[in-house]
Amino acid sequence: MPDYGRDLSFGYFLVPNAADPLLDTAREVEARGLDLIGVQDHPYQRRYVDTWVLISMIAAVTSRVRIFPDVANLPLRPPAVMAKAAASIDVLSGGRFEHALGAGGFWDAIEAYGGPRRAPRDALAALEEAITVTRLVWSGERNLRFDGQHYRLAGAHSGPVPAHAIGIWLGVYGPRALRLAGRLADGWVPSLRGDVTPLAEGSTRLDEAAAAAGRDPADIRRVLNVNGQITGGDRGGLLQGPVDKWVDDLTDLAIGHGFDTFVLWAEQPGQLARFAEEVVPAVRAQVAAERGRPG
Repeated sequence: MPDYGRDLSFGYFLVPNAADPLLDTAREVEARGLDLIGVQDHPYQRRYVDTWVLISMIAAVTSRVRIFPDVANLPLRPPAVMAKAAASIDVLSGGRFEHALGAGGFWDAIEAYGGPRRAPRDALAALEEAITVTRLVWSGERNLRFDGQHYRLAGAHSGPVPAHAIGIWLGVYGPRALRLAGRLADGWVPSLRGDVTPLAEGSTRLDEAAAAAGRDPADIRRVLNVNGQITGGDRGGLLQGPVDKWVDDLTDLAIGHGFDTFVLWAEQPGQLARFAEEVVPAVRAQVAAERGRPG
């Protein structure tokens, strides 16, 4: 798997638990120098605040860190209105919003909230339509028309135009979904679940699809949600162990597997601080050294 040579970014995966000090955590993420905050989007979870409201609040109490839904629940959020919200947050935050979409899961919960229950093929078709609708709504054009199976625009006027070119990242895994991502998406947002093999296979499919569509695979960002524990003890499995183990593992995921962005999901006390202060600078230095340039 190639190293695409992209500059590295690091972020934090924020679980929108209403009982947690969410805005304080967002301020800490920014103060510690991380680049991104990803907020999971499960509207049917009764203990969670709404993801889009939280993202707006984070944008209001920070000044530098970028924010994205990790990933937006498409079946419960109409793409045209969601695109309007995304552009609005981007304008109001000075260009700090990125967009990530998921085709849906947990269908019983989605249906309980009034959303559609979609078969895999229909969920993927809806995701493709949503990408088209989103980009139309960001275009600044008037009289937008789109007639899809799942979504339509019937003379809509777009606006506001985003403050920067917002990327559309997809949180997908299956072969057909990865072909869609390789053809149309600006980024891929999988989660590491203890074994790097599915990620390597998925990245290969993504590259093949991009090449088949006449795209450079290096143009697709690889944003990886990582879960583990930074310890002071012995080396364990992937992302389980002391700082040097984390540095080796993340460097391998960057150099060996092409990932350029790592979003930490670790709710244990002290993990965010250790990641930001000890792991991140060491990974940047090691990746730069292996690429043959100064850190």
